[in-house]
Amino acid sequence: MQQTTRADARRNRDALLAAAAEVVAEHGTNASLRDVARRAGVGIGTLYRHFPTRESLLESLLDANFAVLRRRADELISSPDPSEALLVWLRELAAGSATYEGLPESIMDALADEQSALHGACAEMRSAGGRLLERAQQAGDVRSSLTIRAVIAVALGLAWAGQRSQEVLGQVDDLLSAAIGLRVRE
Repeated sequence: MQQTTRADARRNRDALLAAAAEVVAEHGTNASLRDVARRAGVGIGTLYRHFPTRESLLESLLDANFAVLRRRADELISSPDPSEALLVWLRELAAGSATYEGLPESIMDALADEQSALHGACAEMRSAGGRLLERAQQAGDVRSSLTIRAVIAVALGLAWAGQRSQEVLGQVDDLLSAAIGLRVRE
């Protein structure tokens, strides 16, 4: 009997995450949790048993995306071109953050709020990007006065703007380079 409960619970959790991905893609990070539960075919109580807060649901939904960014930073850290490695990582951060309406703001809030359910995952992502920034600074490609918090804020700002203008998304590399003073080789 316990195996069935665990299998049902796992199915419900998976259904909730799949529904959340759809509903958040349609309505942004402030989407109705009732809509998520309804789309998953479960009651709101089941949603709250698995995800006690909106942030905990978002954390689970975004954890895979953040893990990809952390792994990507690990891959890029050995790149022979530190400035290009940083730019690639920031481009991927901006593109991933533009996926859901409200996500850039949620990430910024989570980075500032240590009590946030998203804080841990965001802090690990920030640390991964920080290693890339430090390498680009050591190479003299980026101003040494910049902090990873500021650089991530620029990328998230572009993600936010990109949600409102395809033109911005098409110029992310140039805008990132200009904003952080990256000396890009043409």
